[in-house]
Amino acid sequence: MSYALITGASKGIGKAIATELAGRKLNLLLVARTESLLSELATDLCKRFNIKVDYLAIDLSSVNAPSQIVAWIKDKGYVVNILVNNAGYGLSGTFEGYSANEHRDMMQVNMTVPVVLTSLMIPELKKQPKSYILNIASAAAYQAVPGLTVYAASKAFLLSFSRGLQYELRKTNISVTVVSPGGTDTDFANRAKVGTKAVKAGEKLNMTPESVAKLAVNAMFAGKTEIITGFINKLGALLVWLLPKKLTETTAASIYNQD
Repeated sequence: MSYALITGASKGIGKAIATELAGRKLNLLLVARTESLLSELATDLCKRFNIKVDYLAIDLSSVNAPSQIVAWIKDKGYVVNILVNNAGYGLSGTFEGYSANEHRDMMQVNMTVPVVLTSLMIPELKKQPKSYILNIASAAAYQAVPGLTVYAASKAFLLSFSRGLQYELRKTNISVTVVSPGGTDTDFANRAKVGTKAVKAGEKLNMTPESVAKLAVNAMFAGKTEIITGFINKLGALLVWLLPKKLTETTAASIYNQD
């Protein structure tokens, strides 16, 4: 009996991915910070879809979090053939507006955890007939975003890591997919403390977590290396590639009130 392991599974896109996979009758291992939300989701998915669900409440900004997750999986005797690195968050505002520790914690969750957890899980994933790694990046990965400077850079890292890893593993049983959502109706803006101007700019273009999750899971099972969700986000990535960097960065800065 195999399981899909999902980080950041208690809400937003992670919760939607868990629900999408549950609808396909896949057993789940849910990881996030808030135990009450994990417990509620696990109970709901078990009842609705008649699958096996377990969860681990853990702070992913902890340096030892990935090894603790893998130890938990081994102690429980779970077999994992899908790894979803979804957990991540942003910090909106000036770089100097946050402490070094706050930047470090975000980089730990957005970059270090996916890399270390993937490294620890690959030997197990290789034991299965077919395995998948799904990394959730961001449309912000395609350019520098003043006002979300470290967040955008961290997602650019995850995007590049995923592309390289997919090539390295192309002759194995493991498929790697990276999905870059644009604006999505999640708690991201609140946690990142995004300003009103940026929130309003994205409201009309926001996708639902459920639609993003469906696209992500379909891409993963189709063996696609990389997708950007939504036509406008795809167009935006193309324009960023075509237009002068100074212009795109100035435009992004104006949205996030970085004069």
